Amino acid sequence: MLKVKNVTKYYGELCAVKNLNFEVKDGEIFGLLGLNGAGKTTTFRMIMGLIDDYTGEITLNNHKIDYSLTDKIGFLTEERSLILKLTVLEQIKYYGVLKGMQEETIEKALDYWLERFNIKEYKDKKIKELSKGNQQKIQFISAIIHNPKLLILDEPFSGLDPVNVELFKQVILELKNKGTSIIFSSHRMEHVELFCEKLLILVKGETVLSGYLKDIKDNYKKKNIIIEGVIDKNKIKSLEGVVSIEENETEYKVGLEDKKYIHDVFKAISKSDNITKFYVEDATLNEIFISKVGESYEE
Repeated sequence: MLKVKNVTKYYGELCAVKNLNFEVKDGEIFGLLGLNGAGKTTTFRMIMGLIDDYTGEITLNNHKIDYSLTDKIGFLTEERSLILKLTVLEQIKYYGVLKGMQEETIEKALDYWLERFNIKEYKDKKIKELSKGNQQKIQFISAIIHNPKLLILDEPFSGLDPVNVELFKQVILELKNKGTSIIFSSHRMEHVELFCEKLLILVKGETVLSGYLKDIKDNYKKKNIIIEGVIDKNKIKSLEGVVSIEENETEYKVGLEDKKYIHDVFKAISKSDNITKFYVEDATLNEIFISKVGESYEE
């Protein structure tokens, strides 16, 4: 289990992270979210032991993280950290040796992952000869080659087509099921919703929202109503508590500022004979995120 307790980090007079607290249990995927400059990268570096001049405590399985524990951590960084002149085999051997692995073990593990990611023919190719998506696969392999206890994934699906996104999803869930603790960070809120039971949102180094995703959605006042059928759009729009109406070919999405107005909308359309669907859905994580940070969060 990873524990981050009362952690604060300053760069001179700038507070990059303030009183940060969270836990990631074994076999749990935890979402750490925020705009660029929110403090995520600083947090990752502190967890990996690259920054140690902070206050508070960061422990992995109740031990302070130092160079004796960093071999148990894997990190897929948003920025590519591959050496373009090396072959895939040379690159992975380099990372594996840094993590304390024997070369024979590294190559055996590499063969497995190359087969798994359908790129076994690239073993002796130079990194610079690979496509962006295949480079991302190699970067991912470098992060998991040593079977880390803790895995940090920062924008893991960057450069991937939908087929390979699904392949990455399968591998991530398998690692979770084997007990790996995973910190997941992404600009794509639908990916966060897919993976993460718990999450934390940082704004300028401070926590503005944290907890279980289900509880966050349940407690968020704004709700959406999906209506299929014929409605008086102007009448619904004039109701108290209605903040938006979106229309597509088959249905309407009515945004409410509070769930207490659901009955009023239902009452307004209840006499219509043309309603075939009426259901309430929670706000999306993207909507909640925007409300907390004040701007959209797109890849």
